Formats: sequence, structure tokens, C-alpha cells
Amino acid sequence: MTATNETASAEPTIHGTCKPEFEAVKAAFRTNFTDHGDVGASVCVSLNDEVVVDLWAGARDGKTNEPWLEDTIVNVYSTTKTMAAACLLLLADRGELDFEERVAHYWPEFAAEGKADVRVKHLMAHSAGLSGMETPATAEQVYDWDFMVRALAAQAPWWEPGSQSGYHALTQGFLQGEVLRRITGQSLGTFFRKELAEPLGADFYIGTPLKHHARIGTLVPPKAPPASGAGDPDSIAARTFRNPAINARDSRTAAWREAEIPAANGHGNARSVVAVQALFANGGVSQGKRLLSEAGVERLFEEQISGRDLVLGVPLRFGMGYGLSSTVMPMGPNKRIAYWGGWGGSSIVIDADARLCVSYVMNRMEAGLMGDPRGFSLLQAAYETILI
Repeated sequence: MTATNETASAEPTIHGTCKPEFEAVKAAFRTNFTDHGDVGASVCVSLNDEVVVDLWAGARDGKTNEPWLEDTIVNVYSTTKTMAAACLLLLADRGELDFEERVAHYWPEFAAEGKADVRVKHLMAHSAGLSGMETPATAEQVYDWDFMVRALAAQAPWWEPGSQSGYHALTQGFLQGEVLRRITGQSLGTFFRKELAEPLGADFYIGTPLKHHARIGTLVPPKAPPASGAGDPDSIAARTFRNPAINARDSRTAAWREAEIPAANGHGNARSVVAVQALFANGGVSQGKRLLSEAGVERLFEEQISGRDLVLGVPLRFGMGYGLSSTVMPMGPNKRIAYWGGWGGSSIVIDADARLCVSYVMNRMEAGLMGDPRGFSLLQAAYETILI
């Protein structure tokens, strides 16, 4: 891809730290700018609960060339889903949530329209049949938690729950978050802040306070919207992306940033993503702090469903809230690998066998929903280092 007037310099100054043996990651990070048009970005690698790469470069705003700084954060879209999943895994580890239980046990109104037997695990694995909404939702209504959960509770599933996955692009976080709220009395964003972000010093927010907005990087929208069902307006994919619709430029508004949309509007950088997700690479420990048991971490890797996803149209294997590596979509050489990515390119990969955690966060978006070659090249470089 050639650079545009919204890209940073061809040879960016790379800031941060990188252990000498991981120079291949730094080189791949540089290549993302020189060859792939990155504007501003960060990468972080943790191995054996030690941060071995923490780099950032470029501009947080592609038009003004304000520098991407150590504390720059951006909207990471669906990488946020791994933070929401971590909250529910933590709650389950404490014995307060049962993934096998019916959703309606915690949220009685959810039983409407044939959903009495939908299980919490179906919400985690995108198989609840609620990938989009029947009730029209404006951007402002998406920011209204009560509106969203009432509409979803009143809706009939679009397919038999538990039979197939269909990526719940925006709805998953509302479904998970309402279950958590019914149990704890807290919003998911508040629970995440108190139980994960603050204990780990992670600069990541689901519902970002106004005081942090000045350091948020401006996203450069992709040239194409998400895939929408190959031209069939009645397909599940088309219906999913049509309502609620997502506009990347909404990410620049205070209303989007301050709302809690746990499937899509988390704000952070690669360092803060790794700070939380390293828990699952290290048996429940991050930065020397144990927040989950080893058994609680293993729940993540329990396969819930696999096959061609009804929304994304590709074969996927889902664990408890994360994608799992498979022969069709291999993410690394080991068995216990979980991952996900966000619209535009952000990504997180957790390898519990190698005790490796790799995240990439950027502001220039590509059209993909599950990461792209920029993040994968960094992951490959990390693996090349540890497998030597």
C-alpha cells in the first residue's frame, strides 16, 4: 500500500524498549510504516510475564502529525471483546457466574421470544442468534445501555442458539454486560476498571472519561466498510452490519468515547492490552499479580463451537469469549492459543503454552474485522525469536 497524505513519515522514529533478541519485532514494526502506510501505532510483547517489547511510533493524528506518545490511546474496536470476556471469566472463576446456566437465570426478561434455554456460553461464543438487531438503533440509541438491552431481550434469535456461530459484532458486549450487571450491580466498564485495569495498572477504558480524551489518537477510517453479506440484503451478515450500523468517524466524538459499548469502544494501546491479556498467557498472573486461578484460565480454551461463521463467512473456532487457533486459521505452533482482533487492524494473541502475549494497536484502519498482515507480521517476528 502506498502512503497517503494521512500517513506519517516513511522512516519514523521508534520509541520505547526492545530486548536485543527481539529486534526482528522492531524491524517488522518499522516495515509497517515504511511499506504498509501506518500512521501511528504501538506494539507490545510479553514473554514469561516480562515485557520484552514496548514500542510506539508515528503520529496520533494523521492530519496534524501530532506525535504518538507513550500514553497515546485509541479505540481498538473488537479487541475490546477480549476485555469483556476477561471480566466474565473472572466472575466465573470466583463462582459468581456459571457459563452453563441459562441467561434468563440472571436476566429474567431475556427469556422472551424463545430464548429461555439460551446459555451464557452461547453469549461468549457468538452463538446466541442475536448478532444484530430487529429494532432500529441510531448512534445515540447505541450509547443508551437500557435501550439496547431491552431491545435485545425482546428479540427472537435469528438462528437456533448454540447450533452455529454468527459474529455478534456490536451486540455481544451488551449481552455479556447485562448478565454481569445483574450479578454484580456494576456496569461492565466499572467492573473492568475496578477488578482488572486498576489492579494491573492497565491504561484501558470501556467508557473513557473526558479527562483522557485529549490523548486519544484519531482513527483514519478504512476505504471500505465491513463485509455485509455479499449483496444479499436479507442475509444474516447484512442484517448484522446494517443495524446497528457503525461509522468509524463516530469514534472521534465524546459521546462514543464515553459510552460503554463492551464489544467495540474500548480505548487503550498495545501495552495496556497486554497488561490484561497476559493473565491468560501466564496461568492467571500478570506483572506478578495473580487475579485468576489456573483452572479459571483454562476455561478460555474450552471449545464451544466451530465451523463457518454465519456473519464473517469464514471457518472459526471459538472458546469462551475468544477465537481459538485451528488448522484452518493457525495463529502459532502451539495448542493453547487464543486471539481476536478489532475492525481496522488491532489485535491480541495469547499463547499459553509459550507464555507469550502479543498486541498491536494502530490508528490507520484497514477494512478487516479480525486483524491484518501488520499485526500478523509482528506476531510472526515474535515467534521467530522465541523458536530459534
